[in-house]
Amino acid sequence: MVEKSPTGVVIDCGGVGYQIHISLHTFSTLPQTENVKLYTHLLVKEDAHTLYGFVEQFEREIFRLLISVSGVGAGTARTMLSSLTPNQIKEAIALNDVATIQSIKGIGAKTAQRVILDLKDKIIKVYALDDVLSQSSNTNKDEALSALETLGFLRKQAEKACDKVLRENPEATVETIIKLALKNL
Repeated sequence: MVEKSPTGVVIDCGGVGYQIHISLHTFSTLPQTENVKLYTHLLVKEDAHTLYGFVEQFEREIFRLLISVSGVGAGTARTMLSSLTPNQIKEAIALNDVATIQSIKGIGAKTAQRVILDLKDKIIKVYALDDVLSQSSNTNKDEALSALETLGFLRKQAEKACDKVLRENPEATVETIIKLALKNL
């Protein structure tokens, strides 16, 4: 590694320097040594060939899944991986957590929903996640959030309260989530 910054590295490979774009997650996990192994993805466009590098194969897999979604380019995927860890993205998609994905700078509600819609089945299949558990707890949370919003609470406040309830009691029913969340609001 010849050069290192939060957005990219220059790797010397046989006397040739390659500019490789990286996420903040990769930057934070890069070793301080000169010899570095990166898993790369070459993006070919008519006007440029761009290398993206990742410390872990898993992060590269998530990147490839993200860029397969219509409207999500390499820059957006890299921003997503800079804002959240690959595991957080995987879990947000599996749990239909639009709010988490939408919290990433530059991601709107439609893009967040499209990412979840396009990738949820792939994520659950590839990573063997328990679909039933994630759907039921998320459905309860969504119903509770909807009820709290109807009562006039702001979504962010209601979501924090619901998340707190679910951390303490993951199997809570909709009614329990609402009752306990109201105590925290």
